[in-house]
Amino acid sequence: MIQFVKKSCYILLFILTISCVSILSKTLKPDEPCKRIILYYHDILFNGTDLANATSAKVTNDTQLGSHFGMMVIFDDPMTEDGHLLSPPVARAQGFYFYDKKDTFNAWFAYTLIFNSSEYKGTLNIMGADPLPEKTRDLSVVGGTGDFFMARGIVTFRTDDFQGDFYFRLQMDIKLYECYKT
Repeated sequence: MIQFVKKSCYILLFILTISCVSILSKTLKPDEPCKRIILYYHDILFNGTDLANATSAKVTNDTQLGSHFGMMVIFDDPMTEDGHLLSPPVARAQGFYFYDKKDTFNAWFAYTLIFNSSEYKGTLNIMGADPLPEKTRDLSVVGGTGDFFMARGIVTFRTDDFQGDFYFRLQMDIKLYECYKT
């Protein structure tokens, strides 16, 4: 009887292991995203005269240490499907970034993309370092809600336009590798 119970436990453990491997191999495919979205992030920093157009504001000034070190910006920026600022927004990016290196331009972002369009409903939470001198930069998708429930993935930033200190546009290539709603 004891031998039968041991064999049954081993068989059950084997079946459970195979099931877990099967489930993980279906959901986690690092070479192939389960969802991909390309959006454009438009940031217009308030400069003291553009109250109607500004989508972000400094909450701390930069220090005398260089590269905007210490400056923090809060934003509520429109996200469009193309590079045109006046296109209808498909989402809003709400959060903050701050400059965290003295010797070069480097920002750290934490924000939520809030979708409320006919195509998507829900949020994506994104955070990570943005080393500005690099051509492309990857940040982490650390969660989501609605159509993006518990999503995980990578957002690749590419600077698409830069106009002094007061406007920039980023192309955001969002690749989700863990999707529970499709």
